Amino acid sequence: MIFKSVSRHEFVSPARRFLSSYLRDRYGFIPPPSLVPSDPNPSSPADSGWKKKKKKPPYRPPSSLDLAGRKPVHSDLPFDFRFSYTESNHLTKPIGLREPKYSPFGPGALDRTWTGVCAPAADPTVHSVDEGVPEVDEEEVKERRERILGEPLTLAERSFLIDKCQKHKTKRQVNLGRDGLTHNMLNDIHNNWKHSEAVRIKCLGVPTVDMKNVCTQLEEKTGGLIIHRHGGQIILYRGRHYNPKKRPVIPLMLWKPHEPVYPRLIKTVIDGLTVEETKEMRKRGLAIPALTKLAKNGYYASLVPMVRDAFLTDELVHIDCKGLPKSDYKKIGVKLRDLVPCVPVTFDKEQIVVWRGKNYSSATQENSEVKSFPQIAESDVDVDNNCSPDQSSDDNLFSCTLDGSEPDQSTDSE
Repeated sequence: MIFKSVSRHEFVSPARRFLSSYLRDRYGFIPPPSLVPSDPNPSSPADSGWKKKKKKPPYRPPSSLDLAGRKPVHSDLPFDFRFSYTESNHLTKPIGLREPKYSPFGPGALDRTWTGVCAPAADPTVHSVDEGVPEVDEEEVKERRERILGEPLTLAERSFLIDKCQKHKTKRQVNLGRDGLTHNMLNDIHNNWKHSEAVRIKCLGVPTVDMKNVCTQLEEKTGGLIIHRHGGQIILYRGRHYNPKKRPVIPLMLWKPHEPVYPRLIKTVIDGLTVEETKEMRKRGLAIPALTKLAKNGYYASLVPMVRDAFLTDELVHIDCKGLPKSDYKKIGVKLRDLVPCVPVTFDKEQIVVWRGKNYSSATQENSEVKSFPQIAESDVDVDNNCSPDQSSDDNLFSCTLDGSEPDQSTDSE
């Protein structure tokens, strides 16, 4: 047996060092290099040809960038740019702003003026028609959309696209959450349209209270066509003559702007009642049993008809919202006020209590149902491939529960 002494400065691989230390402790000798396997990953940078990774440049805020040589981006989209198109109403005017009018698109990046709420297509500083305000021709926009959509899809083509967008066929999906249809989501939809003719959109949370508004805004803002809707799942078709190279310019928002200040939703004294009657109604509303319990990021499409049916027998409706963020159940209260319609009473203790009002009658209730729900049902019959014209789509509309679960998303292709 040959013993070999290793100098202190001689390079020893990790595997050999481990084996030599084990043999030295057990047998008192160091193995020759021929018995030690060569190290496949040498630790020496010179032997491996490893290059030092370049450091990322430090972060610079948009306000510090030099935009002197850049021109502001121009977009031909005919609507006002907002952070959310489904969760904001242009008819409701704010009473104040929480921050200065900093454009979320970046300083000087867009040729539109940010008003604190939106970036209107027309310059808000122009007060005269003679100054050349560009008017939006709705007929031209409608003709352009119809030209891109082309001929209507046949039943076989629609079935093929619906089956192609199911979960077991593709993982591509655009999620629509509590913020609703945001401005940057338009860019995500067009990016998905580069690779496929249709895109699957998953809707959950507050916007699902008014699915008719979600479907309307999706078609108006993207120019596409909804060919299928089942619960919170929407399949949006881009059109026969859609060209990704000629897609509209959509500037991205760099941050989420602060919401402006709106008038108080819950008044100290409800209109038509005294202070004592208002206090008594709030206590009674929190004491009655809850109509339903809302789950976080659930599907709430059947909430409005449930409240309408409850108002036929009770004047107060109590909805349990424990676990939901405060902003979520406040937005739900606003949607119930406009869709049912009703009067919000209180949001205390993570609960929603609404009152049907003094001048409530079943006739006005039936009129509000005729104006809202049959339109949703008819649109579902038109866009849903699984529903025949003589089959009611109300079962499809109300088959989802409020605990966040949804019906089976599978679609039988014909």
